[in-house]
Amino acid sequence: MSDEQTINPASAKYESGKAHALHAAEDLRAAAEAKATELRAAAEAKAQQIRGRAEQLYGEYRTRAHTIHEEGEQYIRENPTKAVLIALGAGFVLGLALRR
Repeated sequence: MSDEQTINPASAKYESGKAHALHAAEDLRAAAEAKATELRAAAEAKAQQIRGRAEQLYGEYRTRAHTIHEEGEQYIRENPTKAVLIALGAGFVLGLALRR
């Protein structure tokens, strides 16, 4: 009977330790899930902020490019000879630069 008494306390300690380890693992998993959810929410908020800023900049640059295009067309209509000579000069310089 003394063997049974020594086995039972050891078995009880093992079961208690096992239960404690399982409980600690569950707590750790819950904490990790909470932290992951928190980080995911923060990342989504930052991505939304960056997306909004990118859309704003895209709109601004698109408007600016359209304005420059219209001003260029207007300049060419008002100064066709000068525009052709500038284009020829730019083409000549680019040709020389790319040839080397």
